[in-house]
Amino acid sequence: MGSMAFRAGRWPLDPGLPTVVFIHGSGVSGVIWHGQVEALADEMNTVALDLPGHGASGGAGMESVAGYATVVDDFISSLRAPLPIPCGLSLGGAVVLQLLLEYPGKYNAGIVINSGARLRVMPMIFEAIEKDYQAFLAAAPAFSISEKTDPSSVKPFTDAMAACPPAVALGDFRACDAFDVMERLGEIAVPVLVLTASDDKLTPPKYGAFLAERIAGATLVNIEDAGHLSPMEQPEEVTRAISEFVRTL
Repeated sequence: MGSMAFRAGRWPLDPGLPTVVFIHGSGVSGVIWHGQVEALADEMNTVALDLPGHGASGGAGMESVAGYATVVDDFISSLRAPLPIPCGLSLGGAVVLQLLLEYPGKYNAGIVINSGARLRVMPMIFEAIEKDYQAFLAAAPAFSISEKTDPSSVKPFTDAMAACPPAVALGDFRACDAFDVMERLGEIAVPVLVLTASDDKLTPPKYGAFLAERIAGATLVNIEDAGHLSPMEQPEEVTRAISEFVRTL
């Protein structure tokens, strides 16, 4: 689809099934969703994209959530995805919120994982990326996963980060830092699944609780023994929550 690379659980898409479109977080790629793309493929269409400048996608990375939302919306339209449900982690979750706000009526539901209505980034992250990207990469797993998680289980995440140009990762974190839709959550009028993770240091569960309180009818599910990368740390639990939510739609 243009310069946007993606992985699909089935191809072509089944026109009779909803399509969950997975959007990754800062500085990585759609590879983080491998578990969900495969496990959910019998129940729904599953598509995990690489944002521009990430993974196998061409183009340049962006420095705004709104910019990413525009290209993701164009991608979903070009895919002709039936009953599209955007599902995003962290930066990807911010993109989901932006899509629901900017394209009311187009998306009948959304899934926001380990994200928030405002995503301030610690200054040390910017400093680390700019001064010593290799040191940043080495430290990333420590603050991204639970202490109970085997670091080897998130190797696709660390590999994807290592392959991401520092300037693209920096732009992603700038996009997060500038994002703020706290005052607009009441505009969202479709079902939203909010997933939090008990050991998430980057977007603590209170971020998701705030979303669930402000979005009418939102469903809040907390994933235990997982950090910011819960789709990789506890793939079966995250997959189950998505499956149960989509079945209610």
